[in-house]
Amino acid sequence: MEKISELLREDLVILNLKSNDKTKIIEQLVDTVARVENIKDKSALLKAILEREELESTGIGMGVAIPHCRTDVTDKIIVAFGRSIPGADFKSLDGKPTHLVFLIIAPEAEKDKYIKVLARISSLVRRDEFRTALMKAMTRGEVINLFAEREK
Repeated sequence: MEKISELLREDLVILNLKSNDKTKIIEQLVDTVARVENIKDKSALLKAILEREELESTGIGMGVAIPHCRTDVTDKIIVAFGRSIPGADFKSLDGKPTHLVFLIIAPEAEKDKYIKVLARISSLVRRDEFRTALMKAMTRGEVINLFAEREK
């Protein structure tokens, strides 16, 4: 199983998302992924994420959302992370604002790895102390180190 700390790179971490609007947050994360990973069809990627979001909110509660999709615009699994200090309405199960947003993008052929990455992030963020540490992280490297420490 690939570790989240190996998939998540510093240039895919946004410590201060610019908006408190769900769609704009997803757009900012997609823009970052498209730029960093040199994804040519950014609009297809954004459309796939937003269509998935319309099916069912990816706000899992506890201040966390995990927008995700499988798409042919990439040939590898990509994980990006964004933090919103004021929070955004992701229509979470618990009705509370979302502060921690993980974007997962995977190729169509990587269904098993994709599900494992989703499950791994879901498991880690269920811990109060982990979410608190992510909210307090001062640097991108610190975010990645938090994952690395828990994935030993």
